[in-house]
Amino acid sequence: MSNSLLHFRPAIPADLPQIVRMLADDPLGAKRENYTLPLPQSYIDAFLAIDRDPNNELIVVEDASGSVVGALQLTFIPYLTHQGGWRALVEGVRVDKRVRSLGVGKALFDWAIARATAKGCHMIQLTSDKQRPDAIRFYESLGFVASHEGMKLVLPVAGDGRSSSSGD
Repeated sequence: MSNSLLHFRPAIPADLPQIVRMLADDPLGAKRENYTLPLPQSYIDAFLAIDRDPNNELIVVEDASGSVVGALQLTFIPYLTHQGGWRALVEGVRVDKRVRSLGVGKALFDWAIARATAKGCHMIQLTSDKQRPDAIRFYESLGFVASHEGMKLVLPVAGDGRSSSSGD
């Protein structure tokens, strides 16, 4: 799919059903997401928190018809390391399975890398579940290197008894 046919923009509340559908549309996501309509309030609350935080951007990519076909979240993080540098963290990457392998993911990352560069970040980083070897190969093809060993500790969600089934 040609980059000229894709449009990148900040997500709006009306995009949430499509984003959550993509998050739930794989074996790992199906275990932890709740794609029911209307969406659970927790997704709306999370969207609002992301939207009001100037260091977070939830981005969607639309195809020529205006359909949301991909999404990711960029978080800009100041660090004391690297002489007080900034980095960008990429999370929640999804491309609609109907358009996978058509260049949407690459275009989404080209956009994210350019955005992080424009924001003055010295690094862009991400994690990927080890159960997603295709995603890991894709990230490696973009130049990402598995330079560190990542660890996660899944915590119970305060107040509602939920806990995440995966640290991804």
